Amino acid sequence: MIHALLRTGYVRTMRGARALARETGILKRLDGAQSRRARWLRSLFAIYDFDDLARLDLPWWTFDAVEAVEAYLREHPQARVFEWGSGASTLWLSRRAGEVTSVEHDPHWGEMVSGRLAERQNVWLRTVPAQAEGVVPSAKPGFEGQYFDDYVAAIREEEGLFDLIVIDGRAREACLAEAMSRLAPGGVILLDDFKRGRYQVAARESGLSTRRLDGLAVCLPLPDSTALLSRG
Repeated sequence: MIHALLRTGYVRTMRGARALARETGILKRLDGAQSRRARWLRSLFAIYDFDDLARLDLPWWTFDAVEAVEAYLREHPQARVFEWGSGASTLWLSRRAGEVTSVEHDPHWGEMVSGRLAERQNVWLRTVPAQAEGVVPSAKPGFEGQYFDDYVAAIREEEGLFDLIVIDGRAREACLAEAMSRLAPGGVILLDDFKRGRYQVAARESGLSTRRLDGLAVCLPLPDSTALLSRG
């Protein structure tokens, strides 16, 4: 509850700051900047704003992870991507990959994102809401009594292997366990918010090689962590 209130307060503060930055011309100057620090500063004004992040062409990961995934997709322009947790990253990925399948647990958010992706012919987004009963809960505060069995298992309905699997939604440890058997040779799993201890434990137990990318993160005022996991 306290975390949610702090987050709401921070977002409102940044919305007010964005209006001031627009009036003073600061936002326009940042829009044209190319340095990492300038893009990071500009992204702070776009927190929880899909359209603003889409204009900035940024997914909500650490900047090191953004650059690493972008480099990977340049080498694999026809990559098949599966994503748990839709948003600005879905659009960003669709601009760089061959095809993107995304699964979202929130019907309202999923409907909004689907509308923004309507012109993208290489994206498929499905909404799989939480269940009242099951065996796969989310450990995130505010999701008590909700189960994500169908959400986690959604990847089973897709054929073939994926070059990139993004885990940035609910029940991420369970999603990682599902992802391992669907990763193509040479493929990569992105696990966001890797500062959380339970994700680090899940990564170690997976036996996959982990590349931790800490530092400036899109939309966040403090450093964060995104990990890339692979069999290499």
